Amino acid sequence: MFTSDDMDNVFHALAHKIRREILDRLRDQPGSSVGKIASAFDVSRIAVMNHIAVLEQAGLVISEREGRTRRLYLNAVPIRQIQERWIDTHTSEQAGRLTAIKHAAEAYAKRRKDNE
Repeated sequence: MFTSDDMDNVFHALAHKIRREILDRLRDQPGSSVGKIASAFDVSRIAVMNHIAVLEQAGLVISEREGRTRRLYLNAVPIRQIQERWIDTHTSEQAGRLTAIKHAAEAYAKRRKDNE
């Protein structure tokens, strides 16, 4: 089950620009090595590894060992779970309210036009 703490971890992981860029790179180049990812940033390899650890803790990155190389893969499931559990819930409520406002405004405009 996707808990509130899980959501917090995902939001925390997505809050940093470098971590979002790492996810973008993994989306475009699945199976990239840690070294390849680290070489794309102007920070230390240790800093990139710390960012990767945050992404792994949030479940957004999956890694596998291939000899001495660590391959990284994007796991978009936690983002989809947030979308299903939180974003869709809140946006559907708002969409319903906006539709009701639109219909009320159209009905008011029609009544006004009919009375002229």
